Amino acid sequence: MSLQVEKLEKNMAKLTVEVPAEQFEAALKTSFQKNKNKFSIPGFRKGKAPQAMVEKMYGVGVLYDDAIDTLLDSTYADAVKESGLDIVSRPEIGIEQIEKGKTFIYTALVAVKPEVTLGEYKGLEYEAQPVEVTDEEVEEELKKVQNQQARTVTVEDRPVADGDIVTIDYEGFVDGTAFAGGKGTDYDLTIGSHSFIDTFEEQLVAKNAGEETEVNVTFPEQYHEASLAGKPATFKVTVKAIKAKELPELDDEFASEVSDFETLDEYKADLKAKALERKEKEAKTAKQNALVDKAVENASMEIADAMITSQARNMANDFAQRLQMQGMTVDQYLQYTGLTREALVDQMKPQAETRIKNRLVLEAIAKAENIEVSDEEVEAEMQKMADAYKMELDKVKEYLGEAGKDSLKDDLAVQKAVDLIVDSAK
Repeated sequence: MSLQVEKLEKNMAKLTVEVPAEQFEAALKTSFQKNKNKFSIPGFRKGKAPQAMVEKMYGVGVLYDDAIDTLLDSTYADAVKESGLDIVSRPEIGIEQIEKGKTFIYTALVAVKPEVTLGEYKGLEYEAQPVEVTDEEVEEELKKVQNQQARTVTVEDRPVADGDIVTIDYEGFVDGTAFAGGKGTDYDLTIGSHSFIDTFEEQLVAKNAGEETEVNVTFPEQYHEASLAGKPATFKVTVKAIKAKELPELDDEFASEVSDFETLDEYKADLKAKALERKEKEAKTAKQNALVDKAVENASMEIADAMITSQARNMANDFAQRLQMQGMTVDQYLQYTGLTREALVDQMKPQAETRIKNRLVLEAIAKAENIEVSDEEVEAEMQKMADAYKMELDKVKEYLGEAGKDSLKDDLAVQKAVDLIVDSAK
């Protein structure tokens, strides 16, 4: 294998890789062995025809795709290592020459990690806002808990009111025709939750249990189902039952039931303390983010579009995994939102660019300040991970491997760079 490296504008590079003809021939044989059962040759049982006969009848090109994959797998990583470049994107492969008996030549267009020119990052100004918790906020927290502890009771002596939970059967029609997904039975709907479109819920107010009614709405222009977007619809609705929330009294007994405190005043004090702690953490995070943003603004760098696209794709994959954990596939999400996979990636590009800039600047600061991370600090961080996931430390080490440990070390150095920016701020 031979390699040529050409550095291009905007931190792009082109690797030209030449693979000897003998190696290409070996890859063709590997491809033939993999695919031989797919070819039918008169006079031969499937899979028994020689390679030369298959090439003569079908053309050698039928073996190219898998041969190319084999060669890329066996040569690209070595080419990257030999180039000495810090490549930060997937390669865009181009085939320059492919012919039996000749050298196989391909190119890989890649993004390279950009150099960062740092500006001011020490002594940055930040005006912190006072952190406080009002009595009104405590009361709101108390009401949330009160609502969580509420029980529902069936209402028979009055019609539907705001805040009620109604059990309904419904079916929707557009232009007199029922539409898919517009029918439900024994559905519990909270009036005022705005979980249904337009004024659907409001039109059920003052209706009685057992009453049948029609609800007229208009689908939003940006509705996820394009065939319904912007169209008027009529729902035939039967109110089958009305339930109301019965809130517990806010007293000492309530406090003792929902907390470790005996009195309501003690419970309120605890709610206030926890709210203050939460706000202080939020304020700390806001300060860190604002100061890092300033350091990034003061720095300069040129980021290849391919680097941003690669990061956005990784973020889209992470998003898909999170959806999966919540019981939804990415295809279902795309169908619901009307997006394509590429549109999803495009949506994430601004955030991807911000994430890249932040990381590059913080890494550059860590380098400029000669920030080091000891083995003991890495060990302590792995112990935190072990505690968090209830795993043995050795298992965490095994899972991370050397590459994972190096990545963890880099992350700790970046965090130290953040601390330096924050601690030096005015």
